[in-house]
Amino acid sequence: MPDEHHTAHCCAPARTEGSTAQSAEAHTGVAPAWAGTGTHGIEQAQVPAGEFAMGDAHDDGQPTDGEGPVHRVALPGFEIDATCVTVADFAAFVEATGYRTEAEEFGCSAVFHLAVRAPAEDVVGSSAGTPWWLAVKEADWRRPGGRQSDAYETPDHPVTHVSWHDAAAYCAWAGRALPTEAQWEYAARGGLAGARYPWGDVLHPDGAWRCNIWQGTFPVHNTLADGYLTTAPVRTFAPNGYGLWQTVGNVWEWCADRFSPVHYTSEPVTAPTGPEAGSTRVMRGGSYLCHDSYCNRYRVAARSSNTPDSATANLGFRTVGSP
Repeated sequence: MPDEHHTAHCCAPARTEGSTAQSAEAHTGVAPAWAGTGTHGIEQAQVPAGEFAMGDAHDDGQPTDGEGPVHRVALPGFEIDATCVTVADFAAFVEATGYRTEAEEFGCSAVFHLAVRAPAEDVVGSSAGTPWWLAVKEADWRRPGGRQSDAYETPDHPVTHVSWHDAAAYCAWAGRALPTEAQWEYAARGGLAGARYPWGDVLHPDGAWRCNIWQGTFPVHNTLADGYLTTAPVRTFAPNGYGLWQTVGNVWEWCADRFSPVHYTSEPVTAPTGPEAGSTRVMRGGSYLCHDSYCNRYRVAARSSNTPDSATANLGFRTVGSP
């Protein structure tokens, strides 16, 4: 995954057209024999039916992200994972199915420069415009920093280096689905109308950190005031009003929807599912690399996108019950 296979996009570089892994063909089409055979063991949060104001009520977002206009959305009740899918959860899926992620097929993935755990010769490129992202050989969900790292040492952390296709494959095995963008935001708000964060409008009102983001000077010095350089365990800090943990910070989370920066202007009121066409998929929640000087997307209204074959060290997912 050298330079020519990436373009800079927010806090997570994307693979570009021309990449050579068997991506789309390997992850779409006929349902695999193991579809629906898995056991999904993550605690569920119950989100009641209701209406909410979706979008950025504070004008905090970047215009190209399309966080507005604020609009009313109605949703039926649903269940959603209280946490992101963990390393242990994903390992159970792989053990049961033999599944290989797209990062494994490509042979490398994107790792933040301060988190590389690999010989120098394994670094085979960087992302244009975001040089802190390095393409590292053999970096994948098992080895998030490269081949000298081991995700099995942190089984309760969110699984990373999973593409949208990989997340959808897990959902097929577990009889689950990725949340729609509207489901994700409604659940992430935890019942607080119009708030910036799952706990209110102030980032750390009591002087304590409530999410895993960057502190210090990005991208060269992290003071670790929140305790983490990269991922934190999925049950770190406190859950929101619906019982969801870490819906902002820690890792970006894939949603089911295709991305459009203008979709909110014409989005249906009831149970929207996103645009019918588009080459990228929605990501929500921000990550441990978000900082107000660079990526102020650790808010419940914030949104970004990436190509569905992209996988990085700060990108994971949670699931909802299948319709």
